[in-house]
Amino acid sequence: MPDKQVNSKTAGHNGLVAAAYLQKSGVRTAVLERRHLLGGAAVTEEIVPGFKFSRASYLLSLLRPQIFTELELQRHGLRVYARDPYSFTPMLEDGQARRSLLLGHNMADTQRQIAQFSSKDAQAYPKYEAFLSRLVSALDPLLDAAPVDPSAWSQGPLLQRLRALRGLQPLMRAGLALGKQLPQCYQVLTAPVTRILDLWFESEPLKATLATDAVIGAMASPHTPGSGYVLLHHVMGELEGQKGAWGYVAGGMGGVSQAIASAAAAHGTDIFTEKVPGFPGRGQRTQLPSTEPVARVLLGPRGEAQGVVLQDGTEVKSKLVLSNASAQLTFLQLVPQGQLPEEFLQRVAQFDTRSPVTKINVAVDRLPSFVAAPNASDGRPLPHHQCSIHLNCEDTHLLHRAFQEASSGEPSTRPMIELCIPSALDPTLAPPGCHVVSLFTQYTPYALAGGRPWDEQEHNAYADRVFDWVEAYAPGFKASVIGRDILTPPALEKIFGLPGGNIFHGAMSLDQLYFARPVPSYSGYRSPIPGLYLCGSGAHPGGGVMGAPGRNAASVALKDFKHV
Repeated sequence: MPDKQVNSKTAGHNGLVAAAYLQKSGVRTAVLERRHLLGGAAVTEEIVPGFKFSRASYLLSLLRPQIFTELELQRHGLRVYARDPYSFTPMLEDGQARRSLLLGHNMADTQRQIAQFSSKDAQAYPKYEAFLSRLVSALDPLLDAAPVDPSAWSQGPLLQRLRALRGLQPLMRAGLALGKQLPQCYQVLTAPVTRILDLWFESEPLKATLATDAVIGAMASPHTPGSGYVLLHHVMGELEGQKGAWGYVAGGMGGVSQAIASAAAAHGTDIFTEKVPGFPGRGQRTQLPSTEPVARVLLGPRGEAQGVVLQDGTEVKSKLVLSNASAQLTFLQLVPQGQLPEEFLQRVAQFDTRSPVTKINVAVDRLPSFVAAPNASDGRPLPHHQCSIHLNCEDTHLLHRAFQEASSGEPSTRPMIELCIPSALDPTLAPPGCHVVSLFTQYTPYALAGGRPWDEQEHNAYADRVFDWVEAYAPGFKASVIGRDILTPPALEKIFGLPGGNIFHGAMSLDQLYFARPVPSYSGYRSPIPGLYLCGSGAHPGGGVMGAPGRNAASVALKDFKHV
């Protein structure tokens, strides 16, 4: 193959973003996807015939607006259904689920909803939203550039060190933007989210609902120090100019990956997926050339990356290799042994990838009807059906108790459930009258107590428990189920390559962010292997369907490529 080729190891959305930018800049690029579907965790799959599931990732907000614009993703078919209202929390009180909390973008309506529980909280809520908005606006630019490399300040010629100091500018701008609020920002980043919310509010239903954004996908309790940052991470996005908004991708989350892949291909990127004999073609797959999975990174005589070796022994030569796989898979399995420093390997091995998540995809023959908000007589979706519906979220203590159970190796007896019904806005996902339901649940441990395996019995026992709780809020749900797909942490790891089942490729805790993601001194997408870069969620700024790691890594790789 020609010398000027960059190989992106796997085609999660970040890998596709990196490929698009590299090819757009004139560097011939090939993408190798280990599955039959493009997009990593951002895929659409037809698990039950006639029902299209966003099998892993299920909502869009964090995708960087620059990527949407620069890659012309709308032209390449990306459509998103914005949600308003966006959050619905029914209350299960004394065995009944009568009251509920509905949050949306109309502040007056939202305040009226909050006032059911506390008039004081209703008055405080706009100020809280404005406070978070200021913090996010100050931190937002840090997402779009490689972290500062402190080692560069003390190495090399004086002029080179002075140039390295320019990297401090985004940090300095963030500090200046925060001004007097810098101490409050520091507290949000380091404190338990319950402490932050207690400063603002008194009603538990509101605090628990807001706390879900701080613990979603994290093996952490609302009482865990640093959980406030994950809260910010989940309000950093925007949709159609609406800050903090989340929406459903038309056709499922595979629509994001397909649009990015289309943009990359339009510039000339070669894209290859896994060979699947007799693959029936369901899901979002298009007719793409097939290939074997990557077995290892190919190294040159000086230890530099020169491409990859496929499982059948085929060598794919390239000047650069960008891996969208996790840091653990990339450095502990794909790089030949003896090529990386021991300290680096030790830090990668110790990277916290614990996950509490079990995702359950459900096909139902009717719309769930909640006791707190019964369905209309015609069965059509009501405003709350488009929301993230929070179950078992009446109180932050419930969330903490669920976390404690999983920490001891047992699935939560009263799990936190985020229920979404994307077909409420996108009827193309299911047959007429039917719906697809996403149950994003926690807490479930990766390893069960006593060494029990996550076998079929354990899978079904936990899913049945989740369904029992949904039934308590929405009677008739269990009878409506046509089929289900249960993805425990080990299943998420096996199918999607998510280490430990972690949707972020690793905990979004302060000790694993910015300078230290994935390890200190290698947070700028480069690795100890020249020409090998990490462009997935294990790199700065972390997880979510954001695209920033791919865009940033491509920028760094392009700078290096010019000097090859």
